[in-house]
Amino acid sequence: MPPPSKVANEGNHPALTLDDAPRWFAALQAREGFGARALEFLTLTATRSQEVRGARWDEIDLDKALWVIPGTRMKMGKEHRIPLTDRAVALLQALPRLEGNPLVFPAARGGPLSDMTLSATMKRMHEAEVASGGTGFIDRTSKRPAVPHGLRSTFRDWVAERTTYPGDMAEVALAHSINNSVEASYRRGDMIEKRRRMMRDWSDFMVADFGGGKVVRIG
Repeated sequence: MPPPSKVANEGNHPALTLDDAPRWFAALQAREGFGARALEFLTLTATRSQEVRGARWDEIDLDKALWVIPGTRMKMGKEHRIPLTDRAVALLQALPRLEGNPLVFPAARGGPLSDMTLSATMKRMHEAEVASGGTGFIDRTSKRPAVPHGLRSTFRDWVAERTTYPGDMAEVALAHSINNSVEASYRRGDMIEKRRRMMRDWSDFMVADFGGGKVVRIG
C-alpha cells in the first residue's frame, strides 16, 4: 500500500461519486473530439493525464490488448503494463491515425494535448449538467467539481466498496509503489491477467444502466 501522505495527496483531487460515475461516463461518450476520447481512455485504464496525453501507438498492442508505458514516462520511473478492455480497444480502433504523428491523442497542431484540454472537458460536462437542472458532477466531501485525476480515486473507491478484488491489485493498477520493502523485494509479477478481469468489471460498471459502449468516431 502507498504511504498515507500519498493517499492524502491523491485524495485531494475532487472525484466523481460512484453513483454519478455511470451517468457521467454516458455523457462523456456522447461528446466528440480527441479531448473527450482521451478522457474516456483515461477512465477505462485508471491512468494519469500525462500518461494518456503522451501515449504513443508503438506502446500499444491491439492484438494482445496491452498498453506498455515505458518507465521514462511513468511517475515512479518503472514500466507499467495495462490490460486493455474490449471497450478500450474499440475506442482506439475508432481513432484516426495522423500520418507521421506517433501520438494516440494529438492536439490540433500535432503535439500532445494539454492537461487543460481534459480538465476543460470535465468542467464543461459539469456545467452542462448544472444548466440542465442537475447538481453537477461533484466530489462527495469537498463539494467541488470532479477533475480528471480524481477519476483514479473513483476507481479505487469502486474496488474497495463494490468489489472483492484485493486492495493491492488496485494499487498495482494505479502504478503506486509498494510501501512494504519486503513485499516489494519478492514481488516480480504485476497480476496482469487478474487485473484484466478487474478492468473489464470496471468498464462494465461505468456503462451500467445507461446503454453505454458506443464509440464516438473522430473525423
